[in-house]
Amino acid sequence: MKIRMLLAAGAVALLVLPAQAAEPKKNDADTYRLLNLFGDVFERVRSDYVEAPTDQQMIEAAITGMLVALDPHSSYLNAKSFRDMQVNTRGEFGGLGIRVTMEGGYVKVISPIDDTPAFRAGIKPSDLISHLDGESVQGLTLNQAVDKMRGKVGKDIKLTILREGMKPFDVTITRAVIKITSVRSRVEEKIGYIRITSFNEQTEKGLNKEMVKIKKEIGSDLQGIVLDLRNNPGGLLDQAIAAADAFLDKGEIVSTRSRRPEDTQRFNAKPGDLSDQLPMVVLINGGSASASEIVAGALQDHRRAVILGTKSFGKGSVQTIIPLPGHGAMRLTTARYYTPSGRSIQAKGIEPNIKVEQARVESIETPKRRRESDFRNALDNGDKKGQGKKPDAKPQAGKSKPEAEGEKPADKQDYQLARALDLLRGLALLSGKMVTTTN
Repeated sequence: MKIRMLLAAGAVALLVLPAQAAEPKKNDADTYRLLNLFGDVFERVRSDYVEAPTDQQMIEAAITGMLVALDPHSSYLNAKSFRDMQVNTRGEFGGLGIRVTMEGGYVKVISPIDDTPAFRAGIKPSDLISHLDGESVQGLTLNQAVDKMRGKVGKDIKLTILREGMKPFDVTITRAVIKITSVRSRVEEKIGYIRITSFNEQTEKGLNKEMVKIKKEIGSDLQGIVLDLRNNPGGLLDQAIAAADAFLDKGEIVSTRSRRPEDTQRFNAKPGDLSDQLPMVVLINGGSASASEIVAGALQDHRRAVILGTKSFGKGSVQTIIPLPGHGAMRLTTARYYTPSGRSIQAKGIEPNIKVEQARVESIETPKRRRESDFRNALDNGDKKGQGKKPDAKPQAGKSKPEAEGEKPADKQDYQLARALDLLRGLALLSGKMVTTTN
């Protein structure tokens, strides 16, 4: 009974005092009655359960159950999980390379991380993991499932995957040290392509570095920027704000609204645009969540970029990590975030301006058609340089049509990116034509 009284007193200190500071005092009798119920259950399990559990196990399980019951993203982190999470945000950790949540008792994949074992194994956003090494994940918390997926580097784990439209299948993945390069870039002719895989402590620095590299390579011929946020599961709020700020010169980026109106926060852009207001396309899909939705939503609302792809994941809530000295921490959902126009993305997601499903492009052979130049005595085009010469009508062996037209293999593999590049090239041509006319 002494333990029960201590538990009740501790819980009252934890639950009631903060509420008194924020709102009028409520009926304490109900609170004490419920805490007595908790104490009764604790004592009965402690004395009668078939195997003696430790007090720490029971208390941590109770806290876990309380937080998990609130929403899919609130959870208790024991000391080890808290250390792992701190490592994750620094950009390097061990495991499979997937960001996950819980849904219907299964582990749901938000997105695989680029160039990780899970990515190479073909794991996709919205996949459900039902078993780990043959053991069901039903009944596990998210942290417990994540702990099982982590392990010794080089050791295999078998995942049973449920994917829409397919029968359940197994995938064996070898654990590895996951090093996340948050930002990478390349040049597509005169267009800069920037890929942000997640928002960790290195994102702002990496974005600035890659933009400098693109400008140096292309110079004044730079026509636009593609910002790829597909399969980006989110991360640190301040890094998402910095990424949006990099392409906005002014205005609100995001606001967070919590239970108390006085705690509302608004984050605004500072002067300066890394891309000098060049046209932008942002790529998103169902694996774009949380922080990546903040960036896409801000750029969309300010009409700074065209959002292209498919609807995003729809995680519009903010989690605060609250350390519990000597006992790890708790991740608690404390606010919703809103785009500059006041939209809440929670459970809705960002709708792209131009919807483009990922697809495979294949060239189709067409029968040879006659052209004007094939007719006998066809007039030439009046160009003296080429007068009297007809185009070579013979087909070129060994070249497919897309290659003959200069399309890169990467474009053929990534249909959404190809459409983004086409859009920016079209905008560049239109802009050039308008300049010529006004002069």
